[in-house]
Amino acid sequence: MITTWDPEVTGVLRLPSGRLVRGRGLRRPLPAGPAPAFGLYLLGHEPPPVAWESRWLRWPDFRLPSDRAAAPDALREAWERAGAERVEVACGGGIGRTGTALACLAVLDGVPRGEAVAYVREHYARRAVETPWQRRFVTRFP
Repeated sequence: MITTWDPEVTGVLRLPSGRLVRGRGLRRPLPAGPAPAFGLYLLGHEPPPVAWESRWLRWPDFRLPSDRAAAPDALREAWERAGAERVEVACGGGIGRTGTALACLAVLDGVPRGEAVAYVREHYARRAVETPWQRRFVTRFP
């Protein structure tokens, strides 16, 4: 049985394929409703433990992933799992790093690299992907 997010819930991004991914800021309380099955956490320091399966990608605030070789694998895992599970992608504020990661998931889902930032800004958060180097990261995402 597929158990994904309610598409009407705040923070849930619907990708063109229909996959649903929740983006959020970890500095805010955990939203009401079901817990994720998998979380990808984008922080410069190890995240606090959670009750669900998770993966940490070291990613300092306003920067890019520290390990550029690990980033595509982590993002691909989140995208693949979103086909059948509740996946959340989160950083401190839920805008810059989270938006960048969501734009990369959009690329994996078939959105052209040059349009992925606009897609996420339209369907997730208008300020998503905060820095020029984050935008460039999306346009060069493998």
